[in-house]
Amino acid sequence: MLLHPQFDPIAVSIGPLAVRWYGLMYLAGFLAFLWLGKRRAAAQSWHGMNGQDVDDLLFYGVLGVVLGGRLGQVLFYEPGYYFSHPMEILAVWKGGMAFHGGMLGVFVAMALWGRKAGKSFFQVTDFIAPLVPLGLMAGRIGNFINGELWGRVADTTLPWAMVFPQVDQLPRHPSPLYQAAGEGLLLFVILWLYSARQRALGQVSGMFMIGYGTLRFTAEYFREPDHGIFGVSYVVSMGQWLSLPMVLFGLWLLLRKPA
Repeated sequence: MLLHPQFDPIAVSIGPLAVRWYGLMYLAGFLAFLWLGKRRAAAQSWHGMNGQDVDDLLFYGVLGVVLGGRLGQVLFYEPGYYFSHPMEILAVWKGGMAFHGGMLGVFVAMALWGRKAGKSFFQVTDFIAPLVPLGLMAGRIGNFINGELWGRVADTTLPWAMVFPQVDQLPRHPSPLYQAAGEGLLLFVILWLYSARQRALGQVSGMFMIGYGTLRFTAEYFREPDHGIFGVSYVVSMGQWLSLPMVLFGLWLLLRKPA
């Protein structure tokens, strides 16, 4: 069995200023978005995007991720806690960002930017979909560094079973690393290759929805389930419930007849 390293969540501290690993992981994700986006805009002219567009998309996307992700955590997973501690809703540097809330926030942000730039919603989301997974990977690595979102109890014979001392002394799946590999690296490879040639409008977005939804649904079997709204537990976890509509919507995008 392995022991979780119990990283110090603070990467650098200078006087009262503390820079946390979780924040640095988000910064890494945003930089990856910027670098890949500029490459994509230059190599795939059919998107009608340029370098300035990528800069603008990042700005809008950051707002959508942070606001939507935090509100998703508050409303989907821990409403009781945050309504009792409202000042902590703003403490995003401590962790606690829900992907599905962040996704909805990004959808709103991309729709607003697309309207401003004269581009359709799916034109924008097809462009950004392959740029997102590496940011998801960085976020899951941040979860692992923070020692949060630990996995379910694992068989002691599993070579990489890990004890999280802040939880108990039982061997558990290091589920944030599973998600970093699946929803991050694997999904990036799939989308980057799939989007290498021009697809019908909405199909790259559909592949993202199917890929993420399926990989997240699977990863939930190895992750200690969240209690969901008002502490209620479900046979199907909250993450799985929220992922099912993604898969169905993605299938519709892939199978519909092009306009």
